[in-house]
Amino acid sequence: MYWVALAAMLQVGGWKSAKHLTDAEFDHYYALRVFMDESQTKKYLKMKTEEERDAYLKELGLWDKFYKYDDHIRQKIVDGQVQIGWTIDMVYMSWGAPYDRRKLAGRKAERSELLVYRFEQQPDGRVLVWTEGSKTEYKATRLFIREVTVDDDVVVSIEDKDAHW
Repeated sequence: MYWVALAAMLQVGGWKSAKHLTDAEFDHYYALRVFMDESQTKKYLKMKTEEERDAYLKELGLWDKFYKYDDHIRQKIVDGQVQIGWTIDMVYMSWGAPYDRRKLAGRKAERSELLVYRFEQQPDGRVLVWTEGSKTEYKATRLFIREVTVDDDVVVSIEDKDAHW
């Protein structure tokens, strides 16, 4: 599974605690973690049962953010297959918070912004969202930026650009 491999590599606090989650729990945790602060994440990961964790996500109002989508869309979110027409929340669930976020002027939308993500492509072809302190960047065969243009909270374009940082 793409995200399990990614999580193992990220070395971000709390990932070790996520090992006790089922695959389905990890999928919704990974998608929803971007909407939780550090104390909420710690509380979630310390809970002993799946029922407690699910109830906590419902209490936070996060459960429906992920489960309002059909199974095939949730799988695309988990697999990182962001597409034109997605909402900004779907992008955040899939790739996390962007590396950079800029307002765009002069577009025909009330609110336009550019979300900038950094990615690294591994020798085996996997594409990972790059994170600060990446333990895998040294072996990446390609580093690139993906710019996502969002008008009124809907993705209208996705463009890859080569990058060196």
